[in-house]
Amino acid sequence: MSDSATLLTADERIAIAHEMIARYNRQDADAYVELMTPDACEAGYRGAVVREGREGTRAGLKAMFAQYPQNRVTILDSKCVGQTVVLHEAVSRAPDGEQFEVLAIYSFEGDKVSRVEFIR
Repeated sequence: MSDSATLLTADERIAIAHEMIARYNRQDADAYVELMTPDACEAGYRGAVVREGREGTRAGLKAMFAQYPQNRVTILDSKCVGQTVVLHEAVSRAPDGEQFEVLAIYSFEGDKVSRVEFIR
C-alpha cells in the first residue's frame, strides 16, 4: 500500500515511526526496512546519506547491531507536521555505554518511510 496517494493521519504516521523504533529495539533489521520504500535512505540532517536503500539500511543496521548488541532507543517526544514525523530519541549503546540524544526526521511517501535524517 505504498501509493503516494495513501492518506494517513498524523497519529498513523507517528504509529509507523514508533513501530520502526520497536523493530529497531528488537534489532530486527529485516522487519525495520519493511516499513521503508525500496529506495529509502538514512542520512545526517541535510547531509550525506549513511545507509542507501532498503538493502543498504538492512546491512548497516545488522552491522551496528553486531557492534552494539544492547543498543536501544527511548522515544522522548513525537510530533507530526504534514507528511513528516519528528521523534526526539534517547539512544543508549549499552547500559554503561555511550548515551546521546537525536532528533530523527521521518519523511513519508504514502504509508512507507522514504528518508530518515538525524540531528545529533
